[in-house]
Amino acid sequence: MVQIIDRLNVGGPTPYLLFLTRALASRGYRSTVVKGQVAPGEAEMDDVIRRSGIQPLEMRGFSRAIVPIRDIRVLVALYRLLRRVRPDIVHTHKSKAGVVGRIAAWLAGVPVTLHTYHGLVFKGYFSAWKTGLIVLVERLLARRTDVLVAVSDRQRDELLADRIAAPSRIRTVPLGVDLEPFLNRRRGEAGFREELGFGASTRLVGIVARLVPIKGVDVFLSAAEQVAEAMPDVRFVVIGDGELRAELEFAARETRLGDRVRFTGFRSDMARIYGSLDLSVLSSRHEGLPVALLESVACGCYVVATRVGGVPDLLRSERIGLMVAPGDHKALAAGIQRVLRERREISAEVRREVVESYGMTRLAEDFSRLYRKLSENKRAGGASPGDCWEGKYA
Repeated sequence: MVQIIDRLNVGGPTPYLLFLTRALASRGYRSTVVKGQVAPGEAEMDDVIRRSGIQPLEMRGFSRAIVPIRDIRVLVALYRLLRRVRPDIVHTHKSKAGVVGRIAAWLAGVPVTLHTYHGLVFKGYFSAWKTGLIVLVERLLARRTDVLVAVSDRQRDELLADRIAAPSRIRTVPLGVDLEPFLNRRRGEAGFREELGFGASTRLVGIVARLVPIKGVDVFLSAAEQVAEAMPDVRFVVIGDGELRAELEFAARETRLGDRVRFTGFRSDMARIYGSLDLSVLSSRHEGLPVALLESVACGCYVVATRVGGVPDLLRSERIGLMVAPGDHKALAAGIQRVLRERREISAEVRREVVESYGMTRLAEDFSRLYRKLSENKRAGGASPGDCWEGKYA
């Protein structure tokens, strides 16, 4: 099997792919992971790559950016690789890899091809005409793809609403993450607060996100300013990096937040950080199902999140978190204040339920069953993709 991804940058798809590949190896699937290169200003998740034990094959010139001549060279190189390896399955991840990887798999005659949408690029990223072009390309590629994988039921609904493919070709396989390191983490640790220059008893609200427009960190900062006015003892931290960092830091300095907010850049000690937060916030304008929320909940850190993508699938009750409308900083501020006043936490029982539902073991079992059924159906004469699924998810 060959797994293809445009880059192993900081973000949810990287640990998802690497730890899934490792888990599948114990179930008899031998995989080659093909990756591209991170863009200037991005960072690879070196610690995650190292911990996974996977050695990806890097393809020169393969990146997120659209550069037609270079992309054609990548397509040819992928085609040659697939002709040499002759995998039974090609599984692509994220938009760029989904385009060149699926075309290469079709040209190379790979028996089974899947693509996972980790987030949707149809909304919030591009102008109307570019979005329309992307939707058209996705519809054409879907005809050469055995199964399209959504990470949540709501994401599947969005794919169906955009008529990307027939319902029989779109399957929900909920996100899976290596959550065990977060499950038994002790709550209330003071070390991270003190590292930031805050007192050990300071109440700390954090957001973990790439600093790009779609994540709505500007909305978080506006909400934080409102919370700080009502609750002067609360402090804030932004964990992550990206193209908007300088702009967001400047905006924070120009508000009444003053020295109440810190920007840390990317961090690898996330279990320690979640264990130190009183509340974790998601302010995204669009999402698939963010890994940051899963890790936060597994650590027992309550969340306030925008009602986007697969978030409602996770936050099914207020035992786990509160939801507010995207883009509404006043509603986000009200939710943060409510949770801090009520001092909400997530019980050990709920934490365990989330780990069982969204852990790597379940994810590997789902994909192992799906791969096997697709391969069996192809050998039997190419039965409909709708006949291949016997799992829980429709």
